[in-house]
Amino acid sequence: MADKLSIGIDIGGTKIAAGVVDEDGHVLARSTRETPTTSALEVLDAIASVTAEFVADHHVRSVGIGAAGFVDASQSTVVFSPHLAWRHEPLRDAASRRTGLPVLVDNDANCAGWAEHRFGAAQNESDLVLITLGTGIGGAIVLDGQPYRGQFGIAGEFGHMQVVPGGRECECGNRGCWEQYASGRVLQRRARAEVDAGTDLGRWMLDQAGTRDRVGGQLVTQAARAGDVQSREWIAEVGDWLGVGIANLAAALDPGLFVIGGGVSDAGEMLIVPARAAFARTLTGRGFRHEARITHAHLGPESGLIGAADMARLAAKRRRPGQPGARARVRRGTRTTPRTAARATARVSTARPAPRRRRAP
Repeated sequence: MADKLSIGIDIGGTKIAAGVVDEDGHVLARSTRETPTTSALEVLDAIASVTAEFVADHHVRSVGIGAAGFVDASQSTVVFSPHLAWRHEPLRDAASRRTGLPVLVDNDANCAGWAEHRFGAAQNESDLVLITLGTGIGGAIVLDGQPYRGQFGIAGEFGHMQVVPGGRECECGNRGCWEQYASGRVLQRRARAEVDAGTDLGRWMLDQAGTRDRVGGQLVTQAARAGDVQSREWIAEVGDWLGVGIANLAAALDPGLFVIGGGVSDAGEMLIVPARAAFARTLTGRGFRHEARITHAHLGPESGLIGAADMARLAAKRRRPGQPGARARVRRGTRTTPRTAARATARVSTARPAPRRRRAP
């Protein structure tokens, strides 16, 4: 089982979720802890701790880390993370030294997209886009069955496409970004406005959450499921903006499938139906081209750790049977120096000559 088990670690802004994952994407053991947000060293300590916890009971070969941030194309360094203390952090090598195992690092959305491609909603789909709707919007691209990361490793940051020039101010510093219109942030903003206005819906949400700071999009979904018309309209509006953005991505990438994940996707068909309608209405060349399907993600919040573990397992398998430094030893063994050349000449000169072959009559 050593080649079949890998550890996946999904490091988000508030929580670290980890698990031991087999070759079929099944999570055999789980562990969670809070994310240390102010210290890169403490995050590394948490990675080493959870790995040691799993290694004690499972024979694993590798560790995959899904990081909430920009990961470079070499899958080794977290260039920047908006919610964590990573700034050009050489996470792969540092984690490998601490765990004693081969480590692979990728963006958390890339890991989730790979998991859906391998084991979830996008199996047997060679070209797909995952869109994760949470507080913001993230995403992943799989083209021709392989993750697409871009020249510098930062492809998939769909949330910061500008859809409304001069629109709402975004935390990234720009205005009119897609995630300001089609994410959980929109529902949170609407819900807290209801609390501030003291409406019946706002009072109900405040009772459910306890404090205003804990009122978020999940309560809008809960109210919509209970039949609240206004909450359903808010979700439909987010779905409409979602469909517009998907049409833009289809114009650029032309995938066969869009998979919608993240916490906001819990709204289900209340979100997806208006997204499909807006996509069909907005798509360039509509009526004369094939339209990509839009569906829900299947693997839920564990998709990130499943994808990270599978990426690491496949990478470790490709590296086998070489050990660290093996290529260097091979190269050293094939170098010709004056000393090695002399030894080779001596071996040839002292060798017994081969018997002469008799000519055939």
